[in-house]
Amino acid sequence: MIVDLPDTTVSKISRALVNVREEGGAVALGRVLTLIILTREGAMEEVIEAANDASREHPMRVIVLVINEDDTDSRLDAQIRVGGDAGASEVVTLHAFGEAGSSNLESLVTGLLLPDAPVVVWWPNKTPDSPSTTSIGRIAQRRITDAATKSDPSAWVAHLGANHADGDTDLAWTRLTHWREQLAAVLDQPPYDAVTAVEVRGASTSPSTALLAAWLRLKLDVPVDWRYLPEDQWHDGIKSVRLIRDSGDVLLERSSPAIACLTQPGQPMHDLVLPRRTLRECLAEELRRLDPDVLYGRVITEGWALLDPPATTETHA
Repeated sequence: MIVDLPDTTVSKISRALVNVREEGGAVALGRVLTLIILTREGAMEEVIEAANDASREHPMRVIVLVINEDDTDSRLDAQIRVGGDAGASEVVTLHAFGEAGSSNLESLVTGLLLPDAPVVVWWPNKTPDSPSTTSIGRIAQRRITDAATKSDPSAWVAHLGANHADGDTDLAWTRLTHWREQLAAVLDQPPYDAVTAVEVRGASTSPSTALLAAWLRLKLDVPVDWRYLPEDQWHDGIKSVRLIRDSGDVLLERSSPAIACLTQPGQPMHDLVLPRRTLRECLAEELRRLDPDVLYGRVITEGWALLDPPATTETHA
């Protein structure tokens, strides 16, 4: 069910939500959180689809806020989606034009928040420099950004630590989960030799490369040589991690965007399915925890401070 509310107010939207639940049988009970998404017009449907998919694991109310300050007509248009058009969530889209979008954004959403439920804010593309100090960020328990959407991802991830506050996270970190799982599993197997050095390689468009290097530097306390590869060598995501040990190197390297080969001394090579994670998977994982991600905070502050700058970009011989 979709209900359009042109030129409306927050109080009218709130009453319409009640009416939709009464008429359609949808209920707010069981919603575990409110997800606020601040996005731009052209990307709205993509992020709503990701939120709808994630809502099957985390039933929630989704508030999508699109700001158009350039429009001279000050008004607020809204749309309510429930049922099959909203997954296991209620979706409220707010299009704020002119002065309606240039004033305090918090006032546009506070009347629509679920009572006594946590608030998560997600900036899928238009990310502020300091999310926790924005009017929307201040009311949230968790704040999700995505360095991969920035014009210069490597520069953005380098400044994550400077603006970090408890509750902040970035999807560049979430995309590392399977890499961290595989590397931890390798180190849990014999011969249990200490790692003496690490090499990390990835695409220049991949901020996850830097975060993986910072995590390994923090957890292993060994030198980490990391660098971005030219686009003709690798164009997307992390390429490889090499763990250097006296008993022989362990290499986890992608041969294609979805397959990685694990090479260990004295063992046959193993092909592992290691595709890039979808937006829905990353969002769903971040919504599983509403407390601060302490490890992420340590990686972008302590780990990053210990990490040397990236080595010179490799070229073909």
